[in-house]
Amino acid sequence: MSFEESLQDAKKGNLGQVLFRCSRLLNEQGVARAQALSPGFRIAHTSLLPHIDLGGTRMVELAKRLGVSKQAVGQLVRELEKMGMLERHPDPSDGRAWLVCFSEKGRQGLLTGLDLLHRMQLEMEEALGAPRMARLLEDLHCLQTYLEAKV
Repeated sequence: MSFEESLQDAKKGNLGQVLFRCSRLLNEQGVARAQALSPGFRIAHTSLLPHIDLGGTRMVELAKRLGVSKQAVGQLVRELEKMGMLERHPDPSDGRAWLVCFSEKGRQGLLTGLDLLHRMQLEMEEALGAPRMARLLEDLHCLQTYLEAKV
């Protein structure tokens, strides 16, 4: 067996690899659909949005959560501000700092994005069958609880 075949076999039998690949494919397909609704939306934006607290988050905290530079976060924030999804507001706890917050359009965008993901879930359920999809969702919730407890 060649190295390439061995590598592919190892990946197929590795839960982490399968989850990463499914996540990447789901993200790519979701972003493609989101771009139809909001031109300019990119995969990079999906890495930032889940880290913004509803009450707002400082840029330095976003950079820490993402493991990237403040400059990289700043670029994404500026792009999403231009799209009307984000706003910056003074931090009430520190007059020198700013919070990145969802605009009204951004909050509506979150709901639209969740609806888009729900429609994709229904398509997957149609392909897998409702009982299998329900088991998968239940198992993933159990795995999520286990992994969250390890943090």
